Amino acid sequence: MIAVLQRVHSASVVADGTLSGEIKSGLYILLGVAEGDAERDAEVLAEKISKLRIFSDENGKMNLSVKDIGGEVLVVSNFTLLANYAHGNRPDYLGSAAPTVANSLYQHFVCEMGKRVEVVKTGVFGADMQTKMETDGPVTIVMNSSVLLKKG
Repeated sequence: MIAVLQRVHSASVVADGTLSGEIKSGLYILLGVAEGDAERDAEVLAEKISKLRIFSDENGKMNLSVKDIGGEVLVVSNFTLLANYAHGNRPDYLGSAAPTVANSLYQHFVCEMGKRVEVVKTGVFGADMQTKMETDGPVTIVMNSSVLLKKG
């Protein structure tokens, strides 16, 4: 499971022409589910993200987590994070999980984030979405559950 985290002042997502999620200060997360991922991947990623100290304290040091600041989270599914671009100029996405599996694990990740952060909003899995965000920093971090689980 791959997550791209961006610290934001605000973010929103429109799916099929309808606003589906909007947050104030917190994290905008793009989430890609890989073939072979399981619920444990979602759980360890949610735990790490919720405790990641990337928000500034009163001294301007990145010493606080999204939980510490009462921040909000917007999670948007994104299978293109699993792009294989090694051969040719058209990436393939064969490393991403099948849609039914990916949706189930995406929903599990959202649920796990909801256990750790008070406000969690989402896009719509599989929909055509447009996002807007005002980044803060910018601070952008790419996380992979396989690193946390020491697999592959």
